[in-house]
This record gives sequence, structure tokens and C-alpha cells, in this order.
Amino acid sequence: MILEIGLWLILIACALCLYRIAAGPTAPDRTVAIDILGTLIVSFTCLYAVKLQQDFYVNIAIAWAMLSFIGTLALAKYLEGRMFHE
Repeated sequence: MILEIGLWLILIACALCLYRIAAGPTAPDRTVAIDILGTLIVSFTCLYAVKLQQDFYVNIAIAWAMLSFIGTLALAKYLEGRMFHE
């Protein structure tokens, strides 16, 4: 029961992040919302793995976390006006 409530709360937070991505007034606001959305997806996947008792979903969460981190770094460098190889 508590696990399902947590999953629903994470889904609501994801919807709020999607709103901030669409409506955010500046690019840094959108970048932060994208980063938070990645973190929420990782947490949702981990809770879902606990609910189903399958560890495969934790592997998906780890891969998603790495991709989210790399994407956030690339987007931050782009917003600074620097090239990716710098």
C-alpha cells in the first residue's frame, strides 16, 4: 500500500516536471526540470523493482541514471556556449 502511494506521488511529480519543461521561462529552468525528471524516473524504476521483486529493473535504473547524468552535463555545456570536447 505504501509502495503504491509512493509510485503515484512520483508520477505526480513527473507530471509537474513535464509542465516545468514545457512552460519554464528560461533554459536553465528546463535543464533543472529535465535533471529532476531523470532522478524521478530512476526512483520510480527502483520502487517498481521492489514491488515486483525483480532486480532487472534496478539495472535499468542504473543505466538511466548514467545517461541522465551525461545528458545533463552535455546540456549544461551547451548552455554555457562551450563545445563538447572542451
